Amino acid sequence: MFATVFLLLLTCHWLADYPGQTDRQASRKAGWTDENGHHHHGWYENLIHSATHVGITAVVLLLAGWLALGEHPSAPGLVAGLAWIGISHSVIDRRRGVRWWMENTGQEDFLAHGGAAHVDQAAHVGLGLLPAALLIALL
Repeated sequence: MFATVFLLLLTCHWLADYPGQTDRQASRKAGWTDENGHHHHGWYENLIHSATHVGITAVVLLLAGWLALGEHPSAPGLVAGLAWIGISHSVIDRRRGVRWWMENTGQEDFLAHGGAAHVDQAAHVGLGLLPAALLIALL
């Protein structure tokens, strides 16, 4: 079941992170400064975007996983996996961890030339989707 779940989670991630994310969410989910110089925390946009991930994933796992593919994850596994997706996605999208990683592992030039988006996606797959798939498949 792990491989099926992982592929479903990856598909859901792409759906939620690209067509499912608004410009407002993308530009504000890590915080922003307005035209008057006031800093805003961005948690509302961050949490709405993470909730979109959880919602899309829940629907796809239920419809595709249970109905079409015949996979039957347990309720505890599904709850744990969905919770991990929401939490990990929210934390990664605050961008602080990605920036810290790149600044402290010799990737400053890559960061300066747009590499953060690639490291962000790697973090979502390795730290978010992979553990979530394990939780869903094993619990």
